[in-house]
Amino acid sequence: MRKLVFVLSAFAFVLVLRPAFAASSGEKAVLAALEAWKVAMLKQDRAALEKIFHSELSYAHSSALVETKEQAIAHVLRSAGWEAIDFADTTVRLQGKVAIVNGKLDMHQRGKDKVTVAKLIALTVWVKGPKGWQMIARQAVRRPDDDQVLAAKAALSAVAAKTPASPAAAPPARSPAPTAK
Repeated sequence: MRKLVFVLSAFAFVLVLRPAFAASSGEKAVLAALEAWKVAMLKQDRAALEKIFHSELSYAHSSALVETKEQAIAHVLRSAGWEAIDFADTTVRLQGKVAIVNGKLDMHQRGKDKVTVAKLIALTVWVKGPKGWQMIARQAVRRPDDDQVLAAKAALSAVAAKTPASPAAAPPARSPAPTAK
């Protein structure tokens, strides 16, 4: 039994570490830039965000708000901030000096009286230039398990339950065929 537990533990360990070993040096550099973005967001660090965000940034939120670099930085600085930002299922695809990063994000945002968690799927695009990897585009959407999505679905279901089904449309009446004279 001990051997089985040891073998299963070793197998699980290899599965967890495999993605880290499999990442190329380019992918690791992009992941480091993503981590730097996370730290800058958590610290609300203007100087770091200035370096991370490309001058032509298009930063789209799950609310459909799209911001420039200056607007995105101002938004971060005037917000209440975040307690944590968690990444999951992150993938990096390199295309020369462009990196496409997809993954899940849990953003634990501070509110007046509590912390709320936005469960997102995010796409970020990074370009490599003289300043290193910089984020040039971001798009986020809420995941199906996000509280706002679940509340919206419940509200729609409640409305649908109260709305009577519409009667099937009757086929249009036919005119009698003209008679030949």
